[in-house]
Amino acid sequence: MAASPLPPLASSEPVSAPAPLSQGARILNTFIAPSKTFTDLRRNASWWAPFLLMVVVSTAFVYTVGQKIGFRKVAETQVQMSPKQAAQLDNLPADQREQQMQQRTTGTRVVSYIVPLFILVFWVIIAGALFATFKFAAGADVSFKVAFAIVVFAGLPQVLKTLLATITVVAGVSPDSFSFQNPIATNPGYFLNPADSVFLYSVASAFDIFMIWTLVLTAIGFTCVSKVKRGTALGIVFGWWLIITLVAAGLAAKFS
Repeated sequence: MAASPLPPLASSEPVSAPAPLSQGARILNTFIAPSKTFTDLRRNASWWAPFLLMVVVSTAFVYTVGQKIGFRKVAETQVQMSPKQAAQLDNLPADQREQQMQQRTTGTRVVSYIVPLFILVFWVIIAGALFATFKFAAGADVSFKVAFAIVVFAGLPQVLKTLLATITVVAGVSPDSFSFQNPIATNPGYFLNPADSVFLYSVASAFDIFMIWTLVLTAIGFTCVSKVKRGTALGIVFGWWLIITLVAAGLAAKFS
């Protein structure tokens, strides 16, 4: 009687873990293979590389605007976007109006260069809200450090948008239509006049191609580092985006 074949022996070799990614590979994979980047954040939640890239690109963009358009023109356009501010300036004597515009020009220059610091603070707030929601409402096993890193890496499409905006400025965009808030036609708000309805302009501007990309990446990130389903993650991320959009649009309409 023939002997029964023995079952194959289980391999004693451990399953190899994915190779750790470099900071450059993380940035690249955020665009072409985001799951690899976000999964690697569980190993190391370092976020300095995309933030440094954002600072460099933002600084180059602001410098280019200053050279090609001028901060005075940007400040004047900004005033025209706010009917209340424009009316207040028009009612001032010529010397006071000029003084106000000089102050606004200086303020525009300074604030434009330090925008990355404001964005960093905003990321901290957003990461905190998402961390609390995913952890306590969705039961996700995620730390604040990882949540913050997800938010930073998911913001990389905004760097690409800034690069495209820089190219349009170099190519000769019309100074009369340029604004830092909406530099290129990637959302419906770009084609609206904010003086007609600040609320509608703000809401329409929020439906930006690169912002939607960022939101989707954020949801993918939380899905990769936790057991939360993709649909739940998308609901949480887009829910917070909708709340922030409506609140920001309401405040802009009230104070503009």
